[in-house]
Amino acid sequence: MKYLLFTATVFCAIAFKSYAQETPPNSQTFSFNIQECVNYAYEHQNAVVNSGLDVKSAEYKVKETTGIGLPQVSGSAGIQDYLKIPTTLLPGEFFGAPGTFVPVKFGVKYQSNLGVNVTQKLFDGSYFVGLQASKTYKELSTRNYTRSKITANVNVTKAYYQVLVSNEQVKLLDANIAQLKQQVDQTVAQNKQGFVEKIDVDRITVQYNNLVTERENVIRSLALNYQLLKFQMGMPIEDNLLLTSKLQDINLTDNTGDLAVDTAFYHNRIEYNLQQTNVKLNQLDLKNKKTAYLPSLNFNGNYTASYQNNSFGNLYSAVFPSSYIGLSLNVPIFSGGQRLNQVRQSKITVQKSQNDLNDLKNQLSLQAKTANVNFINGLQTLNNQKANQALAQEILRVSKIKYQQGVGSSIEVTQAQTALEDADNKYIQGLYDALVSKVDLDQAYGRIQ
Repeated sequence: MKYLLFTATVFCAIAFKSYAQETPPNSQTFSFNIQECVNYAYEHQNAVVNSGLDVKSAEYKVKETTGIGLPQVSGSAGIQDYLKIPTTLLPGEFFGAPGTFVPVKFGVKYQSNLGVNVTQKLFDGSYFVGLQASKTYKELSTRNYTRSKITANVNVTKAYYQVLVSNEQVKLLDANIAQLKQQVDQTVAQNKQGFVEKIDVDRITVQYNNLVTERENVIRSLALNYQLLKFQMGMPIEDNLLLTSKLQDINLTDNTGDLAVDTAFYHNRIEYNLQQTNVKLNQLDLKNKKTAYLPSLNFNGNYTASYQNNSFGNLYSAVFPSSYIGLSLNVPIFSGGQRLNQVRQSKITVQKSQNDLNDLKNQLSLQAKTANVNFINGLQTLNNQKANQALAQEILRVSKIKYQQGVGSSIEVTQAQTALEDADNKYIQGLYDALVSKVDLDQAYGRIQ
């Protein structure tokens, strides 16, 4: 039995080592702390990269809108070959034949025109509002980019913590397995000497086997947690990632008292900033609707060079130019009430977006209070689980001594071992919950930028 258990343990260790080494030859190895993982995600995570591209697209949109107000120049060219020259009927009075019409062909066989047309907006209210809106749209895309980075930061940090906690769980299991293995060996030896019964050996062996199986499961989960972390970072799954941050480096200090003083924290939340930008866009849309009441003034000019000849070879031998400049004024007078009702609808939209902003403020305040309470509860639970873990270890130590001295039973030792394993598991869960609640608290108060 002892040989089989030892063989199974060695096999699991080799299998995990082989799994960790089965990586493609082109894979890379990175050693990152938490911040380096977050920085990597900023550059490679798909959602963050696409949000950065949206910012560049918004910059081009601003330039596009600006270009509408610059002079618009276009050229034109054309050539016509009149297979049959148009015929016009002239009154016969011109030719001494009153009451009749004389067909006369006007024009030449070949005609060509080359022209340049220029237009320039002199006054157009919707253009100026559109220019403001395009800049606000860029602001919106920039804030969306910030939100995607915050989301990546949160997801990567939580995934990083999950790996650290899983590693800690493996260490606890290894310690328990080592001391339980020693206890198994001692119990087997005592059984051979006739000091303990076979049932005592079986009972502790079952507990040992269960602990080894639990460790195998945690090892597999740990490998999956590494994959999840790399996915959140936008790192290729086949690359190797080594974590350099330690659990003891993470600050879990209770500073919630300082946060309670900050009553305007919601201004630091990107969600609030995004809603403010939406309000601004709706206000600009209302402003644009109102500009429909204003007149618009445009300058336009044209130069055209005309060429006409019955011989194609001589078509461009003589030019007949024409040109003009002018102004066009458009004054809206009556639209059947369309403009008025469009303005009314936009006013309602602005009011609704302002209401949403106020409601969001309340939501963020509630979220912050909830995160505050969860963090305090998480710290208290973690501290309590630490104390329980220490007590369980002491109980197991005393139970072993009593059992060895013949004043205790093997059942008592088994129960103490089970209690320690349960305390370890609750400590691991409490540790992860406390770490996650710290991330949620930082996010709720806008401290993740």
